[in-house]
Amino acid sequence: MRRLLVGLLTLVLAPLGFGSTASAAPTDTVPTVTPAAVARAAKIYSIRTTDATKGVITVVGTLSPAPKAGTRIPLHQWIPSLKRWQEVAHGYSSGAGVTITTVQPGSIRAYRIAVAAQAPYPAALSPVISFKHYVWRGMFKKGLLGVGGMHRPTFTVIPPSEGPRRAEADVMADQAGYVWGDVDSTGCSYVRNWLGNLTDGTVRVSLHNRTTAMTSIRMKQETETWLNYKILGVTRLRLQVADISSHYGPYVAVDSIMLCTN
Repeated sequence: MRRLLVGLLTLVLAPLGFGSTASAAPTDTVPTVTPAAVARAAKIYSIRTTDATKGVITVVGTLSPAPKAGTRIPLHQWIPSLKRWQEVAHGYSSGAGVTITTVQPGSIRAYRIAVAAQAPYPAALSPVISFKHYVWRGMFKKGLLGVGGMHRPTFTVIPPSEGPRRAEADVMADQAGYVWGDVDSTGCSYVRNWLGNLTDGTVRVSLHNRTTAMTSIRMKQETETWLNYKILGVTRLRLQVADISSHYGPYVAVDSIMLCTN
């Protein structure tokens, strides 16, 4: 009877795990999930020249996710001569955007914006954008490449002490003569010429791509006018004044500026 009782207890308790010498089933393994690295994206949404006279560039950037309001966002410019990036301006974030302005001479440069590390985000840089910055400058800023004409041609650029913009000149010749002056217009897209005819008669003022005439205008005695023209791709621009009918020869005062990246 005793042996029978013990056998019955063994049968009853074995399914419950008591007194069993069998190994327990291994615990299910839960895979470890590594969270994705957090990152912030920076981008130059737009970059443009907003004042071609003063040389103002305005950059609008986006930052995602938005950093803390008022975060300082620098604008970097690549300096080829130094072979490095240089901060040229900065702005402060507002939501997911930032607006930065800087005054720069005419140029073709690469730009990017940056945002410093802010937990949990590391520092971020925007993709690089190349930008052509056109600024108005005096036509004679780089001097004259050559002067010529007929009957005592004279092309006198006003010196820097009197005309610091390097835009003014007096152009003259004797009766029945003409005069021309060439400038380096590489990197320029447009020219504006104010003309004042001081001749005692009629003259013709013209613009040339080297020796090929592009446009011209006739001016009567003691009149003023403008002679403007697109010159993108013209590398040697010529301004020429020719006598049509006068007693003393052509005499024109000019104030000329070009829209250039240099």
